[in-house]
Amino acid sequence: MPQLPAPDFPADVRARLEADAREVIARYPDGRSALLPLLHLVQSEEGYVSRTGIRFCAELLGLTTAEVTAVSTFYTMYRRKPSGDYQVGVCTNTLCAVMGGDAIFDDLKEHLGVGNGETTEDGKVTLEHIECNAACDFAPVVMVNWEFFDNQTPDSARRLVDDLREGREVEPTRGAPLCTYKETARILAGFPDERPGAVEATGGAGHASLAGLRLAKGESGPGRVVSPRSSASDPQHPAGPVTEEGEE
Repeated sequence: MPQLPAPDFPADVRARLEADAREVIARYPDGRSALLPLLHLVQSEEGYVSRTGIRFCAELLGLTTAEVTAVSTFYTMYRRKPSGDYQVGVCTNTLCAVMGGDAIFDDLKEHLGVGNGETTEDGKVTLEHIECNAACDFAPVVMVNWEFFDNQTPDSARRLVDDLREGREVEPTRGAPLCTYKETARILAGFPDERPGAVEATGGAGHASLAGLRLAKGESGPGRVVSPRSSASDPQHPAGPVTEEGEE
């Protein structure tokens, strides 16, 4: 049975998105290079890349819907189905898993009553396991809409998702203030982040990330405990405190 053509956006939404899209396309010498930010743009409208969004991008860039679909399904940053306001990703790569990421992920699945890639009934939180986000020195790491929440535990992760669902203010460990998934998508499309405090936030590396650089420059100092943590992989043999020089 042939698939019905994708519906279009309502006229007012289409006009607004098209004006934004023209601004994005003008940044590139070849219009089709604007496909990635345009996919973020349509995602900021619906919260995912729908068939309507794919049709919109194809028409604006002179591409086929098959070409746009191929790109939108290749990158994990684009959602293909409706989901929550907050994408909670638990790193389960090797180091985070060993430091407790697997335990956090299993605990959140039970606490929220959802599986990987599923959304809570209130539409607030989508839970998923994610690959390494280059923050291994702060393992285990949880990310919410790509903002860092470092050195998490099952207890702190439960409090985090409960606060998100209740609408309480949540502050990332570092970086810009937290915003919804749709708001994040618009920023990733290349539009200014006008929220108070967002411009001043650097999102830079923390002290643990820079310890090796300071040592290389001869700026070493006395060891300082970053955070005492225990290994979730072997509860009978907890790891000792970790110092900036790697001493225990």
